[in-house]
Amino acid sequence: MAHRPDDITRQIVALFAAINRRYARESEQAAAEHELTPLQAKALLAAEEPVPMRRIAEYLHAEPSNVTTIIDRLEGRGLVERHPAPDDRRVKLVAATETGLRVAADLRTRMPFATQPLHALDDRQRETLRDLLQLVAGSASPN
Repeated sequence: MAHRPDDITRQIVALFAAINRRYARESEQAAAEHELTPLQAKALLAAEEPVPMRRIAEYLHAEPSNVTTIIDRLEGRGLVERHPAPDDRRVKLVAATETGLRVAADLRTRMPFATQPLHALDDRQRETLRDLLQLVAGSASPN
């Protein structure tokens, strides 16, 4: 017999869902203003400073091959550029262009919750939340 969640657990799960919906809605609306998908917008934000493609893949929780397609589209629109890394020419760095930086700044303006969802918490509260979430994530069974 499965254990039924208590009321507090249900409330917490509902809050996670509400936070996720708010983040997604805000991200989708901001991205749409620039005719971008939310993943394209997130990749652009990740490339405000030159960054290896693999880091963007990690940030997006996506396969590198999928990130290549996203970066291709951003590059086609003149929002990012790819350059070999100076210390390892096999590594491609992605960096926002001037146009891309302007779009990224506008995205951040349109996404106050998505870019700073924990602004209401002080440093100690954020650390406590992080520690609690790590505890929950570590105890989650992979079933």
